[in-house]
Amino acid sequence: MIIWLTGLSGSGKSTVNKILQQLLIKKSIDTIMIDGDVLRELYGNDLKFNENDRKKQIKRIQKLACFFEKSKRIVLVSALYSNQNILKKNRKIFKKYLEVYLKAPISVLKIRDIKNLYKLALKNKIKNVVGVDIKWNEPKNPDLVFDQSKKINPNKIAKTILDKIINE
Repeated sequence: MIIWLTGLSGSGKSTVNKILQQLLIKKSIDTIMIDGDVLRELYGNDLKFNENDRKKQIKRIQKLACFFEKSKRIVLVSALYSNQNILKKNRKIFKKYLEVYLKAPISVLKIRDIKNLYKLALKNKIKNVVGVDIKWNEPKNPDLVFDQSKKINPNKIAKTILDKIINE
């Protein structure tokens, strides 16, 4: 099964997936996590952040997720870049797929801005930031949506996802 978390940078994708992975491990369920930032590092940061390279990054994530799905693991994906074609393809290529959208407005993310992405992008010091100068394509049909402007505890989000997985 693939659990695909998407949302803008700073929405909590990696945090929620780390918590979810620990919950699954406690239940003796074999998991693996694919985090977009970590995958970039594994490939030597060979891709930029423009739209074409972001698409290449998602294709890498999809291929890796397909590989691990065959091993009967639950694959937890944290992926920022989104468009309807990518999300439709996910529903076609993965046997069991759960799409989770961590919805957060830029106003909330600017406050959380751990990487200073929004601060720098809004001052035109960096380019290619999704939600600022690259259009954010909000998922249209996610299985679960969490409104991050309501400051939902990541443990609660992970527990809700876990309940959905177990009840599938």
